[in-house]
Amino acid sequence: MLRGREPQRVAVDALVDRARVGRGGVLVLRGEAGSGKTSLLNAVRGTYDALLCVEVAEVDDDLVALAREVVDTRAVLLIATEGEPRGLPSVTLDPLDAETSVRVLHDLRPGLPSTLAADLADLACGNPLALVELAGSLTSAQLGGIAPAPDVLPENSSLRRRWRARFESLSPQAKHVVALAAVDEEVDAETLDLDAVTEAGPLFDRRRLVRSALQFDVPLPQRRRAHAELAETLPPGSRRTWHQAVLTRDAGLADVLTAHAEHARRCGDFATAARDHDRAATLTTDPEQKAHHLLRAAADHWAHGAPHRSRAVLRTATKMTATPELRALMDLVVGGIDLGESLPDVAADRLIRAAKGLVGTRRELAVAALGFAGEAASIAGDHRRYTAVAEFAREIRAHDEPAATRLTLDHLVGMLATFDGRHDEALPALRSVVGLADQVPGPQARIWGSQAAYVLGDATRSFEMATSAVTAARESGFTALVPWALVYRALSALLLDQHAAALTAATEGVHAATAIGQHNAVVDHLTILALLAALRGDSATALDRIDTATEQITQRGLTRPGTFGAWAFACVDLARDRPADALERLRLNPGHAGIKVMAAPHVVEAAVACGRPSTGDRALEPYERWAGSTGSTARLALSHRCHGLLESGTADEHFEEAIRLHRASGTALELAKTELLYGNRLRRGRKPKAAREHLRDAVHIFQSYQADHWVDRARAELRAAGDSTGEPKDHPSLTPQQAQIARLVAEGATNREVAARLFLSHRTVEHHLRNIFARLGVRSRVELTRRLDDSV
Repeated sequence: MLRGREPQRVAVDALVDRARVGRGGVLVLRGEAGSGKTSLLNAVRGTYDALLCVEVAEVDDDLVALAREVVDTRAVLLIATEGEPRGLPSVTLDPLDAETSVRVLHDLRPGLPSTLAADLADLACGNPLALVELAGSLTSAQLGGIAPAPDVLPENSSLRRRWRARFESLSPQAKHVVALAAVDEEVDAETLDLDAVTEAGPLFDRRRLVRSALQFDVPLPQRRRAHAELAETLPPGSRRTWHQAVLTRDAGLADVLTAHAEHARRCGDFATAARDHDRAATLTTDPEQKAHHLLRAAADHWAHGAPHRSRAVLRTATKMTATPELRALMDLVVGGIDLGESLPDVAADRLIRAAKGLVGTRRELAVAALGFAGEAASIAGDHRRYTAVAEFAREIRAHDEPAATRLTLDHLVGMLATFDGRHDEALPALRSVVGLADQVPGPQARIWGSQAAYVLGDATRSFEMATSAVTAARESGFTALVPWALVYRALSALLLDQHAAALTAATEGVHAATAIGQHNAVVDHLTILALLAALRGDSATALDRIDTATEQITQRGLTRPGTFGAWAFACVDLARDRPADALERLRLNPGHAGIKVMAAPHVVEAAVACGRPSTGDRALEPYERWAGSTGSTARLALSHRCHGLLESGTADEHFEEAIRLHRASGTALELAKTELLYGNRLRRGRKPKAAREHLRDAVHIFQSYQADHWVDRARAELRAAGDSTGEPKDHPSLTPQQAQIARLVAEGATNREVAARLFLSHRTVEHHLRNIFARLGVRSRVELTRRLDDSV
């Protein structure tokens, strides 16, 4: 059970290695009950004769004295405790993150359904022993999806036994404090008896794992006393109402809780709204009304970024109603969850069904369902489904459509026309979306607006809207939309040639999506990161990220990110002088129609290098129609570059126009690439002087982007053109990727921790770290930290 504890094991092994040469010492392993301290001790027992392992409640004076005696000897003392280290060197075993918890569960129970694993990980709160005990307690009905997931540790759990024993040993006042925390996770410790809270220790824990167990194990009279005190002392509000309801079982208070929930939702506090709707359901006996409360709770859980809880609530609600409208609303919520974490084609079908079920009664929600269905079909690369969604949108459109629904309907119609290459039809619809996005409040409108602006080639507007969408999603509490908004922030930054901003947005997107279980969004961001690295010529990083994403792309049928991945891989092939591989990778990938058009300049580059210009001509035609219709300066520059590569008589004119347009659009990295290609063409055409002018510019620009591979390529061309002035000079600045790695290392992260944080392999981090040391002229991590500190 050491998954997720690799850094702590590394620290222990390093201590043992030092002891072998007479530099032994002590290390305190700190962590809550079940955190894996014993497993870690057991893993190292027997590895060294002079290894002393101690498990204690508190580090006392005797242990501190013993620790002093083993320093600089051939002995090692390991102390495992839940208490303080008393000044001794220590490492903390923090709770596992959700992703690691799920991996642990799959190690324990291979084939465990993903939704059940997410539910168990949520309940366990990162406690490794809890994961073991929950996995071992599962019944066949739970594994088969017939029975709900456990909502508490099994009664014979060793953790629960430990907590029960500790509770029984407490004073009456400390027991009351624990009871208060068990019945209300928001109890403020500062309002309670400090000595009692201190005595209660880890039992005064508001996490679901401990609370759910104590809600069973604290005797009922003590729990009722806690409810009574809170019902009397809390200020008016939903918490006070709930405790009153528990005591009185007054069903009428369900309406009061519902009113509180709706207020919380309007304030953007979806977590509180979900809690209060769920509590209202508890007080309701009518199945239809209970299902209605649970549905609202599920929607709020999803918006808050807790899809596993939303699914769990819906599993209960589904059994309580056959009302078509409620079933359609449930399809909308489940489809939204599936869009982020499951099969996109299944999500699309469910969302279309939701739209059809709601169009006659809840039209605004029906249109929202269509918007999500279109996004799901786009992720799947399913043109047939997208067409069906857009045609339905066209059918239901009214002449007096409100701004919010008109925006979504125009977006679907405009994007379908774009995918079909009918750009004259797409332009007015997409321009309408951009205009309406300023009028309609909320993050979703801005996401649609950003996507429309991106397709129109207005990168600045797209970036502004995506940034606004991220901000709005966070401020409104709509956490579920944050990763999606960050996709368009990253893509628009890339179109603006702002690679650092794109890298930051996509990295942030991976972490935001991982935190809330949106695995499909994780893959979206990973493939964007791969493309960013590939465009800078950082092949190792690009391939790492493609490799990380590939399994999920295949399992879920994620065609859109899969096409981004193929594009990134083709850029790697081009950087490695394998144009035939690049061409086949892009040409044979069925892929996402829109992204294949975006990748056309690289198809042209590969085709020309392979001596297959006709293939390049065919790829360029749809790209040129798109770029010409939108008038995007950056895309028109690439179109002219392609013509420069494909044509002979007018090549110079096209290259010169491409260079002018690159400068006008501010896309410097693409300018450098165009000057490199043009310089190569001029050199081979026996115009070395003209070639050298462009190649020197290319070297300088590539250096400013720290695109080392392309710097080397441009310098090689310069030498071939008879110029040696572009030889290497000292350029101590770091690439955005290197800057991220250097910062994490300076903060004390190990190479493996950096790799996990940035979704790279350990080997790639080592490669980058060597380059960082060489670039900055440092020889150790300590020197690197000092160098970075001095620069702040």
